[in-house]
Amino acid sequence: MRILVSNDDGIDSAGIYALVNSLKEIADVTVVAPHKEQSAVGHAITMQTPLRVFEYHRDGKFFGYAIDGTPADCVKIGIRNLMSEPPDIVVSGINHGSNTAVNIIYSGTVSAAREAAIMDFPAMAISITSHSVKDFSFAAKIAKKLVLEIYKNGLPNGTMLNVNVPNVPESEIAGILITKQGKSKWDDIYEKRVDPYGRNYYWLTGNLVELDDSIEFDQIAIKNKYVSITPIHFDLTDYQMYEKMKQWDVEKLLAQKVEK
Repeated sequence: MRILVSNDDGIDSAGIYALVNSLKEIADVTVVAPHKEQSAVGHAITMQTPLRVFEYHRDGKFFGYAIDGTPADCVKIGIRNLMSEPPDIVVSGINHGSNTAVNIIYSGTVSAAREAAIMDFPAMAISITSHSVKDFSFAAKIAKKLVLEIYKNGLPNGTMLNVNVPNVPESEIAGILITKQGKSKWDDIYEKRVDPYGRNYYWLTGNLVELDDSIEFDQIAIKNKYVSITPIHFDLTDYQMYEKMKQWDVEKLLAQKVEK
């Protein structure tokens, strides 16, 4: 089995190192990841500047390729240019911090897996629900087992798995649930501050507003110490509104005059 691994925390993160070491037990692993952290860049791709590729070594050994671009860039160039044969599966992570509910939209980790799914490769993103993780071993083990399940059962083209693991000891894990993407969202606050030179600047903070109340949703599942596995795809059509809009007389817009 051939696996392409990427992330958004950067090629030198502890999470990607733990993931790669675990997956190497079952597959040939190629690492193509951002040269520096690319958290919350979403599905951005680089078009106006050239991409640079660097061989990255860890503990004196070749570890993978570092790209001065986004997570989606890494997957595209990894599959198209750097791998001698296409991957069987693409895995993104292990991310520092959860990627649930609306965070899926912003996440570079999820976007790396999403780019693979768009390219019709089976893909998975995996995250731990803390930005100060000490132990990645359980999440790495879950990733390895899920990869084998994906390899065995397959995924539909365009669909990926988004996995979130509670940051608790394995002995405290309540179980594993197949979940839905939650509706929780951020109440953003830009905190105004002053630098040492008296100039104003703004720092993004905020609180997650939880709109779900059942463990069938990803955010609530991880709060209750369940591993959350959400199958997601990227048809953004609102089908209910699509049916309602059939009642609109949109043809008249062609003849309609617009006045100030």
